[in-house]
Amino acid sequence: MKKYVWLLYSVIAVWLFLAQSTEAQSKFQDVMQQRGLSEQDAIAALKVYQPSGKHDEYYVFASGGQSGQVLVYGVPSMRILKYISVFTPEPWQGYGFDTDSKEILREGNIRGREINWGDTHHPALSETNGVYDGQYLFINDKANARIAVINLKYFETSQIVVNPLFKSDHGGAFVTPNTEYILESCQYAAPLTNDYYPMEAYQDTYRGGVTFWKFNKEKGRILPEQSFTLELPPYMQDLTDAGKGISEGWGFTNSYNSELYTGGIEKGLPPFEAGCSRNDTDYLHVYNWKKLAELAKDAKNVKIINNHKVIPIDVAVKNNALFLIPENKSPHGVDVNPDGQYIIVSGKLDTHASVYDFKKILQQIDAKEFVGKDAYGIPILDLKKSLHGQLELGLGHLHNSFGKEDGIVYSSLYVDSQIVKWDYKNLKIYDRVNIHYNVGHLEAMEGKSADPQGKYLIALNKLAIDRFLPVGPLHPQNNQLIDIGDKKMELLYDLPIPLGEPHQAASIRASKIHPEVRYPMGTNPKTNQPHIGKTLAGEEHIVRKGDHVYVYATMVRSHINPEHITVNKGDKITMYITNVERAEDETHGFTIDHHDIHVSVEPGETAQIDFVADIEGVFPYYCTEFCSALHLEMMGYFLVKDPKKEYDWSQKSKIKNLSPAELQEEYQKITANNEATQRVVDALFAFLKENQASKYPTVNNLLEDAKDQYAKILPEKEKAAKAFKENNLENAILFENMAWQYIIKTADSAIRAKDLLVNTLASPKSAAAKRGEGAFKEGGCSGCHVVGRVSSGPDVTGVLKRHKNAEQWVAEYVKNPESKFQEPYMKKLIEFFNLKMPNQNMNDQEIKDIIEYFKWIDENADLF
Repeated sequence: MKKYVWLLYSVIAVWLFLAQSTEAQSKFQDVMQQRGLSEQDAIAALKVYQPSGKHDEYYVFASGGQSGQVLVYGVPSMRILKYISVFTPEPWQGYGFDTDSKEILREGNIRGREINWGDTHHPALSETNGVYDGQYLFINDKANARIAVINLKYFETSQIVVNPLFKSDHGGAFVTPNTEYILESCQYAAPLTNDYYPMEAYQDTYRGGVTFWKFNKEKGRILPEQSFTLELPPYMQDLTDAGKGISEGWGFTNSYNSELYTGGIEKGLPPFEAGCSRNDTDYLHVYNWKKLAELAKDAKNVKIINNHKVIPIDVAVKNNALFLIPENKSPHGVDVNPDGQYIIVSGKLDTHASVYDFKKILQQIDAKEFVGKDAYGIPILDLKKSLHGQLELGLGHLHNSFGKEDGIVYSSLYVDSQIVKWDYKNLKIYDRVNIHYNVGHLEAMEGKSADPQGKYLIALNKLAIDRFLPVGPLHPQNNQLIDIGDKKMELLYDLPIPLGEPHQAASIRASKIHPEVRYPMGTNPKTNQPHIGKTLAGEEHIVRKGDHVYVYATMVRSHINPEHITVNKGDKITMYITNVERAEDETHGFTIDHHDIHVSVEPGETAQIDFVADIEGVFPYYCTEFCSALHLEMMGYFLVKDPKKEYDWSQKSKIKNLSPAELQEEYQKITANNEATQRVVDALFAFLKENQASKYPTVNNLLEDAKDQYAKILPEKEKAAKAFKENNLENAILFENMAWQYIIKTADSAIRAKDLLVNTLASPKSAAAKRGEGAFKEGGCSGCHVVGRVSSGPDVTGVLKRHKNAEQWVAEYVKNPESKFQEPYMKKLIEFFNLKMPNQNMNDQEIKDIIEYFKWIDENADLF
């Protein structure tokens, strides 16, 4: 019987499966028909589709061209993830608007001039043994000859260096196999000094070169003082690649304009494009960078230009460190294969790809077998003896990227608008695919490293024409995704890029990059060090030093502290803003209306803004990121008064309109408030006196400040009493308001003195309690909970005595606040404070430590 039941269940299951499959297939066919999709279209869509929440296999970092930024997207989905701000201000991220990012941008100033634009071209990932390690990204600025360092721990630009010699660079950035150096080659020849020379002096005084920027991986910094440049002839150097494997220690830079042509179309001479293309070949520069690095350490081998070490051509030649090889006419790409033996050169005006064999190159160098020297004395190797072979690919061969299979490379054909798959060892073409349109660079996954992955390829096309909805004369760029996992290549997806022209891309497996989702509390992301203005919840304050006002502020859902900032017109303002959130993706933005200020403050970050309060008025400030249901309430006021003016302020205007009875009521209300607040102040003074606060210098400084403010209260109250006696209630109210101002200032200093004294007098904290205090402050808890008094949330003193199994209850509540919201006690608290505690993502150890801190608070409860 059981056998038949099992058979029946099996039949039903198969029937249901077939029915569901048939229904799914029917729906699939319906969608294809409705959208006019072919089966090939549908398969391509499935290959790139990523369900919500599923991550891509690869990161792609594409240069942003004229935007001056770097674009990040995922593959295979082609979803844009981020624009990394580099050479150009970017308002959403506050880059170029806050002080810290301005300092990065200003590193890129040239000869005292602010440069706020860049033309990014060639990104390069840091390498270990020729393999991408996912730590850093480097990018060049062709227009201004600069290199930037991007820390992939936070996807933030951390450094910009200016080439002191070059006016432009196309050949950057390229790294050596262990990121010892970042290579940057000059594009348009010019005098290396900043002096004027006429075009007639081109051959004698104009020069090119390759700069070797020393990189410290531990610090994540380029070290200009340990960097140097190899002087090269005024051929227009183009792209570069560093050797790897058997060619490690060598570098290769191609060039065009072996004719040394200087143009002059306005004089009736042929244009550059004609004059630079007369010769049948140009020159590939081959140099031993390891030998050059040693030479640069000896002062006799270098000359100093603009405070930078330069190895002259003759020194490099004398030490057998620089050579030339003829290469394809008007070349563009130069790429070293994964094991370092073969170097492929592309020629824009040559239909052939040339494959050089490094072993053959080295044999000629070792044998000093040269066919001659150029006009600058550089030895020239024989072209035919250096070649492994050539293969005709098509028109406009620009760039190459290596596949996973041995000997496979993919090349871009600009004129033919094609990607070609071919074997550089056996010189054989396997496949072609049309792209849309006029491809420049291309990037097979990790295709420039010693460990290429294949699978997908990006064609970075120069024209889009008809691929997307029209948006006017300026079209988006088109990055196309191609499946290269099978024998035949298949075009999968078009990605429109509407911000600048991506030139080159660098790709890496997502598993190799491990970015942080929040900063350690109080971090300056530009330096990855604690910020000088780090402010934790409960530490917010405003300090005036002459005409310089320092504001130490925090942001947390859903308030900015402080909410009122009053300064004088002409004051210099420095604001330190710390996002004390621990929750992932709870970014806050900050702006002050009419002040051209915006910062983005990610969880744990401290940002700094500096400006002058140069216009009088009242200016709201607010959080620019919609961060919670009470986002609109997350605001404050920046008030700027003119110290030269007498103000008929609002309180005075208000009381003018009050009746005698209303004036009497207002006076009684403010005096009662002042008396209540002063009782708090008197209690603070009593506590400080009882516990001998004057014995502790730091505490005593705050105490003396409180006393200074306190001394100003009585004269104002005497004026108020006199006015009241004279039945001048208007003035009595105004003087009491002034007294209240001094009472509040007294309380501020006295409270800080008490807090400091408590920590001095209290029993020593255990290591766990110390950690718990840090987690409590850095976790943003002190933004709502103040020890010893009720604030935006309940006092935590005695919290371990309010619940059964209190330690367990507190641990569960901190771990998952929502789990307790329905308890009757919590409902009443939420109703009273009109707030729910957010999940601050504390880990188990932090929660245990916080409980130990609460125990310490209870042990010293009499001090709070």
